[in-house]
Amino acid sequence: MVERKSDLKKVLVIGDGGWGTTLAMVLSNNGIPTTLWSAFPEQAKAMTETRENKTYLPGIELPKGLKIIADPFRAAAKAELVISVVPTQFLRSVANRFEDAIPGDVPIVSATKGIEIESFSTPTQILLDELGERPYGVLSGPTHAEEVAQKKPASILAASKDAKLAKTVQRAFSCDYLRVYTGDDPLGAEYAAALKNVIAIAAGISDGLELGDNAKSALLTRGMVEMARFGIQHGAKRDTFFGLAGIGDLVTTCCSRHSRNRLVGERIGKGETLEQILADMRMVAEGVWTTKALFGPEADMRDVSMPIAEQVHAILFEGKDPYLGVTDLMTRAPAAEMEGLLGS
Repeated sequence: MVERKSDLKKVLVIGDGGWGTTLAMVLSNNGIPTTLWSAFPEQAKAMTETRENKTYLPGIELPKGLKIIADPFRAAAKAELVISVVPTQFLRSVANRFEDAIPGDVPIVSATKGIEIESFSTPTQILLDELGERPYGVLSGPTHAEEVAQKKPASILAASKDAKLAKTVQRAFSCDYLRVYTGDDPLGAEYAAALKNVIAIAAGISDGLELGDNAKSALLTRGMVEMARFGIQHGAKRDTFFGLAGIGDLVTTCCSRHSRNRLVGERIGKGETLEQILADMRMVAEGVWTTKALFGPEADMRDVSMPIAEQVHAILFEGKDPYLGVTDLMTRAPAAEMEGLLGS
């Protein structure tokens, strides 16, 4: 049993989706006073009364000590650490609600995976825009909420340029089923987390087209190169992409039955339209909007070669036939395997 060494007196988790609820459960089970903020008063009331998040984690009992509150000021009162778990495209408006509720010296850690379409900002960049400069970090890795909530073993990365904050997060979340590593490249962790969802859609398309194991393995490998190439060009560390936040999360997201992004791709490969798929999805598939952001008007691609992402964008938003996308990938000009990965 891992001994808890955190002396945090209160943590606020913003966002009552599956992952936000799970992280709040881990903290509460570790003996840390924790409040989970919900955007919807009726949802907060229902979770408080039933001790269950029936929408996102049905059948999982919430810890008795976990508080669920809808009012930002009540939720944030006396919090010493904030964990943000809000989908990227809604994050700015939610963060704005906490502008006056969270003091400027309270650290904030993002557990969101995506890139904002309108600004091409990462989640921590959005949070700092709305809440002001403060210590910040990123919590990311191969951790499906469904499994962590059931206390199945997993590992995750707590990345921050503030070593003390990274250690604080590590101590707060470490337990006998969640092993937390620290890192100093939050930007790389965010880019890896966002981009792996795009590759997961491609992996799902491969599954839907029944292209086989060889094709999917090649797709994951080349997708990893694209992710790292993008990160290096944007100031991230190469090594981050070959750790938990990069290849670890990529494998899980591309192969798991829990992966929403992989499922979107699989359904596309089987002939459904994106509109049909999104219309009946309860949870957010961040990879769809990250793909749109990558090729949007505010995108900063800096001449980065991302052929897989380009084909995913063409298939999702330009109506390109998935088979033609595969053909175009296979018939590109010959290249060296690790081209563009010489940075650090």
